[in-house]
Amino acid sequence: MTGRILIVDDVEANVKLLEAKLTSEYFDILTAHDGETALEVARSQSPDLILLDVMMPGMDGIEVCRILRGDSRTAHIPIVMLTALSDIEDRVRGLEAGADDFLSKPANDLTLFSRVRSLIRLKMMIDELRTRQSTTDDAAGLTMAEIAPEADGGILLIEADAIQRENLSAKLEAAGHGVFLAETAQEGMALARDKDPDLVIVALDLGAEDGLRFVSQLRSDERLRHVPVLMLLDDYDLARLAKGLDIGVTDYLIKPIDGNELQARVRTQVRRRRYHEKLRELLDQSVSMAYTDGLTGVYNRRYLESHLDKRLAAASASGKPLSVMMIDIDSFKAFNDRYGHALGDLVLRAVAAALSDNVRNIDLVARYGGEEFAVVMPDTGADGALLVAERLRDKIDELRVAVEGQEDLRVTVSIGVATAMGGSESASLLQKRADGALYRAKGTGRNRVISDELDRPESALAARA
Repeated sequence: MTGRILIVDDVEANVKLLEAKLTSEYFDILTAHDGETALEVARSQSPDLILLDVMMPGMDGIEVCRILRGDSRTAHIPIVMLTALSDIEDRVRGLEAGADDFLSKPANDLTLFSRVRSLIRLKMMIDELRTRQSTTDDAAGLTMAEIAPEADGGILLIEADAIQRENLSAKLEAAGHGVFLAETAQEGMALARDKDPDLVIVALDLGAEDGLRFVSQLRSDERLRHVPVLMLLDDYDLARLAKGLDIGVTDYLIKPIDGNELQARVRTQVRRRRYHEKLRELLDQSVSMAYTDGLTGVYNRRYLESHLDKRLAAASASGKPLSVMMIDIDSFKAFNDRYGHALGDLVLRAVAAALSDNVRNIDLVARYGGEEFAVVMPDTGADGALLVAERLRDKIDELRVAVEGQEDLRVTVSIGVATAMGGSESASLLQKRADGALYRAKGTGRNRVISDELDRPESALAARA
């Protein structure tokens, strides 16, 4: 995963050092040496993350952060503040101004890289919801504070230490949160499924249990995978924190825990959770009728074409690839002719569900028309798209549709794949290329995947039946 990072620091040596480190990790870098320039670059370039120095002449980092958070064009960009200051009061000021994290200089490389990747991953998910919402109206132009002004919520606290558990619970309840307490990971998972919390706070050390194992289980649950997770750990566990951020930890606190910093981080995570939920709610409301297919529940062709135009524009601006699949149910007319339209509708719904269940949240599944579907995959090159297409073909090949009095019906699909490499290619041309690959797949035996990038249909991937 790559991204574009804006580094803001008035000391050139600091900028150069961070730029060298992050470039070596394959991030694209933008720079600014004062607050005014940082605001201009953030608004015009829309970076994926901002590393912001606190102490700068003129406009300091705290003020820059407040302005960014108050502007709908930049309010959703993650901000990590970097400073030589180490007082908890300074960290709290930064968090209350809207920063997502506050790291002391010099930042530990492992922690910095893990935090950057975690926050960019979160922004990609929010960006996808904002893009889909902006397809239908301008609600995505609101700031997080406007969409989710309330920051009190239901907090699940999982901590094996009884004294720590009670102390943290008291601090959270004093701030107006409802708190659910668990001593073990098993109790915590049961409460998470029952209470649907706005935030989970979990200790890395749960006695005989591993807090990271709990996070992994939480992220594997469809209903709970988007719930933010705040992890509690000791400073000697920072090496394990990097793994935690990779598997889904959203934020963290180092023990001993300051009450004000706890409340500031909890408030940020709850507000972000409410923002995420509100975007999903607005999206569901606005597209449920006009932009979804009534039979299968996936997006329709109208929405697909509007969405694909926006994704191609974003790919052109970022230089990242975008892939499209065109998917056709094999011998579908024969299903209808032999078994009737009711069974044909059942097949369409089963295929749509299989596609939706086996792609990423940022991918889009749409019914293109008749028995044909499309999948749009941002940030996905030709090789990755082929692997996903093969997985989808396998999943659908496993489908069996019950037919009364007869053997269950097997369903297969043919798939064509095309990739735009960040250029100015039009949506219609990209779809035409994917369609051409699809026709080749149909014409060479069906139940197979062919990429527009391949010269010969007898390629190893294309030849699977």
